[in-house]
Amino acid sequence: MKLSIVIPSKNEMFLKTTIDDILKNIEDETEVIAVLDGEWADPAITQDDRVNIIYSGKTIGQRAAANLGVRFSRAKYVMKLDAHCSFDKGFDRKMIDFMERVGEDVMSVPIMRNLWAFDWKCHHCGWKRYQGPTPKVCPNCGKADNIKRKMMWVGKKRPQSRSYCFDSEPHFQYFNEYTKRDEYKECLENNNYTETMSLQGSCFMCTRDKYWKWEVSDEKAGSWGNQGLEVACATWLSGGRVLVNHDTWYAHMFRTQGGDFGFPYEQHGRAVQKTKQYIKDKFWEHKHPTQIHPVSWLVKKFMPKGWEQEDIDKL
Repeated sequence: MKLSIVIPSKNEMFLKTTIDDILKNIEDETEVIAVLDGEWADPAITQDDRVNIIYSGKTIGQRAAANLGVRFSRAKYVMKLDAHCSFDKGFDRKMIDFMERVGEDVMSVPIMRNLWAFDWKCHHCGWKRYQGPTPKVCPNCGKADNIKRKMMWVGKKRPQSRSYCFDSEPHFQYFNEYTKRDEYKECLENNNYTETMSLQGSCFMCTRDKYWKWEVSDEKAGSWGNQGLEVACATWLSGGRVLVNHDTWYAHMFRTQGGDFGFPYEQHGRAVQKTKQYIKDKFWEHKHPTQIHPVSWLVKKFMPKGWEQEDIDKL
């Protein structure tokens, strides 16, 4: 086995659809390891020799669930993935070939698209709405008994995200300004990949050895949040590189509209802040076990938005 795709999941309605999409598009020696964190999958996952299911009887959190899945892997490469994504044809082969080309000191990710997972449609009057929380009534005809979810599952071609960063708080940021710089354009033209300061967190891939060596999913940080920053800092500050492979893409569904369309793990403000502070202390205070660079080195390398000279001096 070359690649294990590890999917930590808690009450994810699109887990089966995500796994079916993976099975339809993989072209290499790739398996799926789905970790069901405290709840069985509904709808049930398709039975397939390439799919392994791990069930945890109690909720252990996203980071711990990902680590549990990686412990079961025997593949050279592991990819952590969210449970609501679609994929390019042959994305696994393209990512494996890419990693073989660039070397083992790399954390990689495909180009990210937005996933158009479904529409809401009223079968009384034909009203439609783009994905979001479940409508209580149709705003057009006022009826509520026949609004159905129409599955689309389309990786939209616009926008496509290729560059990410974080500010001094730190907060995650899209870093489109970087794509206009000469170093970005030169790297893309010569290699068909680009560097990125940070990650969005829904997908990342590295060797199984580096996953553990770089401690990219520290359970002491908490169940959820700031993982893109954690993975990127653990890689860059340990002497590795974070690269975007422009040969392939995945599409991620964003769930930021609230209601029953929110996150599967509870988002208590105190817990979120605690995770953010833990990650910041770990890297800002040079506490990561394999860290050889300070955060200031990474900031100066990319000089992203949200940083003033005063912030850099404090580092």
